[in-house]
Amino acid sequence: MRENDMQDEQSSPHRRHFSIEETVFILLVILSLLGIVITDFSRHDGYGYWMIMVVVFGTLAIFVSWLQAKTSDNDFGKIVKEQGQHWFHTLIVVGAASLIVKSEISASLVILLILSLATMLDGMRIGWQFTLLGFFLLTCAIIVAYVEQFVLACFGLAVLVVIGTFVWGFWLNYQSSEKEN
Repeated sequence: MRENDMQDEQSSPHRRHFSIEETVFILLVILSLLGIVITDFSRHDGYGYWMIMVVVFGTLAIFVSWLQAKTSDNDFGKIVKEQGQHWFHTLIVVGAASLIVKSEISASLVILLILSLATMLDGMRIGWQFTLLGFFLLTCAIIVAYVEQFVLACFGLAVLVVIGTFVWGFWLNYQSSEKEN
């Protein structure tokens, strides 16, 4: 009986971190949808919102990396340095894009595309959820550019993506528990 308790304690940090990472993922999806709605109502406010979101995404990516470093042999200082450089460079490119693109709606879409690329690339370090989030942002940018009712379409896509991550996460947990047994 004690052996099972010890195994549960050892596997619980991973499951707890998965829940926290899932919460961060859902929060970023919701913030992305909020940005799309803000961009729809006010192009100027949408532009500023996406600029701020680069910092928010970077901060939450570093937070998730910190969680992952706690359960692995990775050096957190090195991770923070790499993540900090990645998101700082993203912010520089976003700033440059805002100087080049004159239309605020176009600038918002360009920032969204840059944010999607930065998130996808960070997903290679952090995990599949950030990669998926980057693809979600990319798809939303395309939807905003070509679909008149883009808020509803992006909301539907967000629901599918979140449900998909829950299904995938449960499947991964099931697979890992099958390997343990």
